Amino acid sequence: QVQLVESGGGLVQAGGSLRLSCAASGRTFSINGMGWFRQAPGKEREFVAARSRSGLTTSYADSVKGRFTISRDNAKNTVYLQMNSLKPDDTAIYYCAAGRGLRVGVEDRDFDSWGQGTQVTVSS
Repeated sequence: QVQLVESGGGLVQAGGSLRLSCAASGRTFSINGMGWFRQAPGKEREFVAARSRSGLTTSYADSVKGRFTISRDNAKNTVYLQMNSLKPDDTAIYYCAAGRGLRVGVEDRDFDSWGQGTQVTVSS
């Protein structure tokens, strides 16, 4: 079992920045991919970014490319999401996810463990 705890959400004005963190505990040796998804009100959960343990695979949704950066500290079992140039459309609950598979995908089914989520609100 892997437990994930997110932190760093909050309220920010458009154009501002936030940094999300997600700390993993439990069977962390089994984790390869770690990523972030988000769900806005009335919408389905969508992929944001993911990164493999080695760092050789990093993926971003088109909507956040050039603005968001995912990084990992494997020694701390933590993944980060640096979000810059935030827009009101980025308002959502952001979920951390971890997967055991060799392939780091961009679908919900590619990840085995999920955090509780952290709210990000961007005001215009």
